[in-house]
Amino acid sequence: MTTISHTGTSEPINFLWFIPTSGDGTYLGSSDLNRAPEIGYLTQIAQAVDRLGYSGVLLPTGVACEESFVTAAALAAKTEKLQFLVAIRPGTASPAYYARLATTLDRISNGRLLLNIVVGGSPAELAGDGIHLEHDERYAHAEEFFTVFEELLEKGTASFDGKYIKATNARLGFPSVQNPRPPLYFGGSSDAGIDFSVGRVDKYLTWGEPPAQVAEKITKVRKAAGERSREVSFGIRLHFIVRETDEEAWEAAERLIRHLDDDTIREAQERFVHESDSVGQKRMAALHGGRRDKLEVSPNLWAGVGLVRAGAGTALVGSPKTVAARLREYQEIGIDTVIGSGYPHLEEAYRVAELLFPELGITREQQRLGFNNEFGRKQVFAGGSHGGNLKVVSGS
Repeated sequence: MTTISHTGTSEPINFLWFIPTSGDGTYLGSSDLNRAPEIGYLTQIAQAVDRLGYSGVLLPTGVACEESFVTAAALAAKTEKLQFLVAIRPGTASPAYYARLATTLDRISNGRLLLNIVVGGSPAELAGDGIHLEHDERYAHAEEFFTVFEELLEKGTASFDGKYIKATNARLGFPSVQNPRPPLYFGGSSDAGIDFSVGRVDKYLTWGEPPAQVAEKITKVRKAAGERSREVSFGIRLHFIVRETDEEAWEAAERLIRHLDDDTIREAQERFVHESDSVGQKRMAALHGGRRDKLEVSPNLWAGVGLVRAGAGTALVGSPKTVAARLREYQEIGIDTVIGSGYPHLEEAYRVAELLFPELGITREQQRLGFNNEFGRKQVFAGGSHGGNLKVVSGS
């Protein structure tokens, strides 16, 4: 089964997964059954999604995260096809240094690098990184930064004398594998963010707002891009809670927050308000207002994750058919890429691939290898005994 995009082409949605470089867990707002972001566990996730049919993984950035370029380099050596959507934050290093990081990672991964531009976040954290700019001014800075960055990747040299960035005869020793550069992704809901994005990026990302709100945003971005004679494609960042039935999925959603108390919710919501100037974060928080009784903000779109998690705070909840139908609604308004996640990320990567991918027309490695087929005869799992894990059904 394939899905039909808004352009009329028959293509499964492009599906990436998330690498939890700040840690993982089973229950939100709880210290029980947590997992540290040690490299062995992150490698397990990356290798699993590499086999399961995901096209790539997102690595976040921030003081609470393992450094994205270093982690991606380690995981690239342990995977084969997986692309790495690596966060790049202008201002934490020079454009020339980031250009060297990007081309090196693209070369050692044989062209598997994607770049996720992160301009916003916590002003306090940004100040700690040496970035002392107001919200909109950060985008003016980013425009100068990426002018130098892109020229280096495309030509190998760059000079620029701007308000924020000054580069004199900057040079890049080696080109990237991808020509002229790895694709640029970006997410930002403010007018300044949208204006920056449409002049430069290849894919605009939104967090998982209800389809009507996403449609409004896509229309706005398309119009702004059209005014610059550019086209931008679109992706969405969502969590997933997929089970065999809708009832089981909603039960799993409630289990995820069953240890979450009101004081923890209140503390998290106050932190989002006072520590972030992100327009997207404000839009996420407005979906639920910190209330447990207002979490289904659109059919099967659940905002429980956003009670305590900054950034992407909504999950699609339901059976494979239900979630696939909700994703088709996003496809119909222009979304062609999903960046998914679930708690814990290793187990939920398997659930999404095994339950949801068949509904989306995404082929997994096990299907290509014929794991469930013995010379064309139907099989069932027989418990993994020494006599064989698979039993041929008699009479088939």
